[in-house]
Amino acid sequence: MSRFKVPDLQQRQESAAAAKKAALEKFRSASGDHVVAQRHAATRVAVNEARSVRTTERESAKKLRQTEQAEQAARAAKLAAQAQRETEEAEARLVAEKSEREAALEVEQKAARDARYKARKAAKKVRRRGF
Repeated sequence: MSRFKVPDLQQRQESAAAAKKAALEKFRSASGDHVVAQRHAATRVAVNEARSVRTTERESAKKLRQTEQAEQAARAAKLAAQAQRETEEAEARLVAEKSEREAALEVEQKAARDARYKARKAAKKVRRRGF
């Protein structure tokens, strides 16, 4: 029975070496070409410039966001301070109104007490005179 004969070890090694040599020769010829090297260098320069432009754009956008956040925080602090002042003013008004009501109530109570005292005195006089 005949079988397919696989190339022997030496033939396989020679073909692998030839392939490596061809790939190396292709690489050397490509790297030795000045036009290709200049094109690659120009590409690298363009990529670096684009990268630096994107970096500066990101930094300026970041600074702008930070400025906006600082402004927003300042506005929020201003609003909070204004709300605090309004709350304190409202509390002060409530305290003043409460003290005024208490003072008015005390005046009314004193007037009622005085009226009761006068009525008691008058009744006492009436009892003593016998009228």
